[in-house]
Amino acid sequence: MSRKDLVDGSTAYKERKFTEAEELFRTAAERDPEGATAEGRTAQVFLARTLHSLFIGDRKNTGLAEQAIAEYKKALGMDKEDQGSYKAVAGLYENLARPEEWQAWVSQRANDASIKPQFRAEALTALTAKKNSCANEITDTEKTKKTVKRDGKDVFEFVKPEKAEDLARLQGCVSEGLSLIDQAVALEPADVSTAASTDPTTLTDAQLKAYSDTIKAFESARSYKASMTLQASRLAEMEGRTADRDRYKTEADDAKAKFTQLSELSRKYQAEIERRIAVAQEAANANKDK
Repeated sequence: MSRKDLVDGSTAYKERKFTEAEELFRTAAERDPEGATAEGRTAQVFLARTLHSLFIGDRKNTGLAEQAIAEYKKALGMDKEDQGSYKAVAGLYENLARPEEWQAWVSQRANDASIKPQFRAEALTALTAKKNSCANEITDTEKTKKTVKRDGKDVFEFVKPEKAEDLARLQGCVSEGLSLIDQAVALEPADVSTAASTDPTTLTDAQLKAYSDTIKAFESARSYKASMTLQASRLAEMEGRTADRDRYKTEADDAKAKFTQLSELSRKYQAEIERRIAVAQEAANANKDK
């Protein structure tokens, strides 16, 4: 019965009959509230997604968002590594303009040592992104970012913001951002290095996806390591700490090179995924023509 509800519910969902889909998924989920079966866990996720879709269609109805959050959290209780449900809750908190709850939710994920390192790294990187934006709002302005001539070339010179509170905020965002992204980068597993020496065409679909997902998580972490270190260099220049400025610039260039290296590897794995999808689609089309 649950399988039938899932099939019928999926059909209704694809046809955008969300109310009908919700009823079918809810019925299936209620048969297995603990998520002891694959059908029960799938129904729980699908129920949350359907409520989420209903909210997207009627953003004034925040009650639907609240229901979706509650159902996504139930799904995570059944499978704590359900990254899709975790991200959906984070996205809904942002849509609802509830930054404190977003912060608490993502921080909880970042500190959960029982989940995969890449999932923690993604949460830490998301937290870092907020700190990087905070820093950039102060360092990337006409009053703090001046164009000057050095050795006959136009270069940027960074000066302190006029308000002391802005400088204090910048110092806090840089310090916290560096700490967060260092934690994320430190979680990078050996799988990332192994992926560089592995031929993706020799992997199973499951292995290929696992490698690709891990690479993408740490590609983002490496990117924000470069960005956050550059913010630290700007702050050091503002404060007249020339040696620190130069050291951070060197570290930022190194981090950028590491990010570029992983980005190229990510494209290589993604290309293989897309190749397999194209081959499967071609085979499906061939079978239709028979």
